[in-house]
Amino acid sequence: MFQAYSNIFVIFSLMFIGYWLSFKQWFSNRTADTFSKLVLNLSLPASMFLNIIKNFTRDEFLSLFSGMIIPLLSIVITYGISKLWQRFFQVAPTHHGSFSTMFTFSNTIFIGLPINLAIFDEKAVPYVLLYYIVNTSLFWTVGIYEIARDSPSFEEAKVSFHPLVVLKKIFSPALIGFIIGLIWMLFDFPLPKFIAGLGGYLSELTTPLSMFIIGIIVYYSGIKNLRMTKDLAGVLAGRFLLSPLIVWLIGQWIQVPSLMLQVFIIQASMPVQNSVPILVRNYQGDEEFAASSLGYSVLIYMIYIPLLLMVLL
Repeated sequence: MFQAYSNIFVIFSLMFIGYWLSFKQWFSNRTADTFSKLVLNLSLPASMFLNIIKNFTRDEFLSLFSGMIIPLLSIVITYGISKLWQRFFQVAPTHHGSFSTMFTFSNTIFIGLPINLAIFDEKAVPYVLLYYIVNTSLFWTVGIYEIARDSPSFEEAKVSFHPLVVLKKIFSPALIGFIIGLIWMLFDFPLPKFIAGLGGYLSELTTPLSMFIIGIIVYYSGIKNLRMTKDLAGVLAGRFLLSPLIVWLIGQWIQVPSLMLQVFIIQASMPVQNSVPILVRNYQGDEEFAASSLGYSVLIYMIYIPLLLMVLL
């Protein structure tokens, strides 16, 4: 337990370094964009490729996919609850779509992966990816559609909701790295030292760059500009209470390995997706609400995750 807390402290220290270097003007918003590209297109695919090869045999991996029903069911149920919450708590119509998206979907990579690595080490990575596949697939279909609904010109915004664009988002380099690693592992190909060495160096960039990105986003969102509202409190309730609780309840019904369920619960309780404010801005939605939701969810998470671990571990 102490080791897990110690590792999480290191993770959040990286975030504060990103925040501090942004304050010192070493990092800009463009730096976050560059780091995001490095993580999503280089370091994360390398990490997925190597981890699936190193940590699983063919039989062990084939047994994993039965567990995908848990994140699928939990996300669908949470999404349904977000719609009921809108009706009963009179969420402002200007951000109905972004409310449902932030209530439902987790930041499974930029925060989820580093946190799970800090707690469980590399054996958690395949479970992280299973949740990521479901979360990402639904985020770039249902989630993006909901965000587009907040646009003043919704009919025009539908043009961006093209199946090829959505498929490109779902089949990201990270997922492709996972698929290549899966094929490599299933056919038991030998791993050349050069690929192992290069992939190792690239994969080690994932955690520090991811947390730098979060620190940069929190700084440029402006802590002083964050506004707490009843709708934002609803987003936090969805992220930190209802979503992980639903995963736990489904896990009592569908039996999966304990580590898988623990990883799923932690993945379900992650802060808001860091891409939401950018997408909301793109669709001319309520950017202030989206940015405040992201900022508050990240800051509160630093207090929340140790409490969750006390219950979970």
